[in-house]
Amino acid sequence: MQLEWFDYELPESLIAQTPLKDRTSSRLMTLSKADGSVGHRQFEDLIDYLEAGDVLVLNDTRVLPARLFGVKADTGAKAEVLLLKQLDGDRWEALVRPGKRLKTGAVIAFGGGTAEDGTEKPLLTATVEEAGEMGNRVLRFAYEGIFNELLDRLGHMPLPPYIKEQLPERERYQTVYAKHEGSAAAPTAGLHFSEAYLDKLEQKGIQLAYVTLHVGLGTFRPVSVDEVETHEMHEEYYEVGEETAERINTAKTNGRKVIAVGTTSARTLETAARESGVQGRIQACSGWTGIFIYPGYTFQIVDALLTNFHLPKSTLLMLISALAGREQVLAAYREAVERRYRFFSFGDAMFIY
Repeated sequence: MQLEWFDYELPESLIAQTPLKDRTSSRLMTLSKADGSVGHRQFEDLIDYLEAGDVLVLNDTRVLPARLFGVKADTGAKAEVLLLKQLDGDRWEALVRPGKRLKTGAVIAFGGGTAEDGTEKPLLTATVEEAGEMGNRVLRFAYEGIFNELLDRLGHMPLPPYIKEQLPERERYQTVYAKHEGSAAAPTAGLHFSEAYLDKLEQKGIQLAYVTLHVGLGTFRPVSVDEVETHEMHEEYYEVGEETAERINTAKTNGRKVIAVGTTSARTLETAARESGVQGRIQACSGWTGIFIYPGYTFQIVDALLTNFHLPKSTLLMLISALAGREQVLAAYREAVERRYRFFSFGDAMFIY
């Protein structure tokens, strides 16, 4: 399976740079798995496609202000760090720029502070302990106080590189149900929901269930191989609780639909299905998943998917192609371009059913 099979043309003007003022006011393209038919609705029409007893599964990860801007302690040259995953204690996996200048032993300083003796000292420092490929590093942080408080003070939201505009409110890059801190990016399909709309869904009898998957390096690392099957996903931490497993298994038993909100929720559910060892059922579990879903994969749990429009040649585009068929997905994307849908993180939504 060739990487170029998942390419498409996208005018840069269609990449959404800022979120809409009202979370639920985006457009909604619908795509039928059965026949590839496409519909054009508003996001709030999603409720028309759901029935009482269906389960909507949301990823409740919370984005860390994981982008830090500092300087090399010895030269004062600018340096940038994107935290990806806490390894143990004060050691983190991160992406750094410029990678060529930040070799093992390099020290990066963040923020200015005054020591007890009156001298200036940084609030936070990071020492490069291990150097990997493509700017990947293992950093050890040193500081006084509480790390998360310093991160909240010094860090910036890790917006994707295709977003050039500043985000005026941090919370606009969080879902309204974000709970467990640990992501380097938002599960953006969930950004469309408001608390009021979630209440409206529940009033119709649609059940909400939550999983956690902390988005990591896989979101930022492009597919660099020509043969899709040889791509290796970066592992990300996930959790599925007892209540969520019970709700999903009950829905499956009763013939109701399970709708994943976002590719992260879909990957988590399919990982939990693998862990259970029982066809069409999941169990409470946690750990690290590197599941890679591309055409040819048979979904065990996910019946429908709410998602955004994804980058060309991305693993996310491959996942939705596995669910709805590559040709049908690419045809829908061509129509979305013609009708000037907004693409990517702050863009419009797609419902595959």
